[in-house]
Amino acid sequence: MTSTRVLQDAALHADAERPSRRDEILRAAAQLFAERGSRAVGVDDVGAAVGVTGPAIYRHFASKDAMLAEMLLRISETLLAGGTDRVADVGDDAATQLRALIAFHVDFALDNPALITVQDRDLGSLPDGDAAQVRRLQRRYVEVWVAVLARLRPEAGAALCRARAHAVFGLINSTPHSAGRLPRHGMAALLADMAWAAATA
Repeated sequence: MTSTRVLQDAALHADAERPSRRDEILRAAAQLFAERGSRAVGVDDVGAAVGVTGPAIYRHFASKDAMLAEMLLRISETLLAGGTDRVADVGDDAATQLRALIAFHVDFALDNPALITVQDRDLGSLPDGDAAQVRRLQRRYVEVWVAVLARLRPEAGAALCRARAHAVFGLINSTPHSAGRLPRHGMAALLADMAWAAATA
C-alpha cells in the first residue's frame, strides 16, 4: 500500500522513516478497514496489501481481531499520553492548556484519517476484553480534557465539561470526510478555531 492516506496514519509506527513489518501490516490493515469495514477484510487482503501471503501475517498477529485490537489500543494510548504531555508542557494556564489539547487532537485527526474512521466504525467489533481496555483509556483521555475545561469554566459541572469534550471530539474527528477540501494548514486552523468556539461556548 502506498497511498498518501496510509502513509499519513502516523500513530501506527514509531519510526516514520523505517517502519517495522508489524507497523506496515497495521497501516495497511487500517486503510483496508477504513475503506471496507473490518468484517469485510480478510487476512489474505491485508497480506496482499503488504506483499506477503495471508498466512505470513500470522507470524506477526494471531488473528484479524488482534490487528484491530492493537490498532485501537495504540490510538487510545497515543491520545492519552499525548494529551497528558501537552497539558504538562504548557504550564498552568487553563486556556493555554485547552489550545494545546485542541492543536494536538487536530494534528492527530489530520495525520491518522484511516484510524479515525476505524475507531468510529469498528470499536464494536472488538472482543469484550479488548473493547473494555480501549474504553478505559478513552475515558482517561476525556478526563484530561474535563479537568482543563473545569478549570477554564469553574461554574460548569463535570457533566457539562464532559459533554463539551465529546462535542469537540466529534467536530475534529469529522476530518476523514472534510480534510481534503482545504490545504492541511488551512484545515488545521479552521478546526482549531471551531473546536475552541465549541469548547468555550
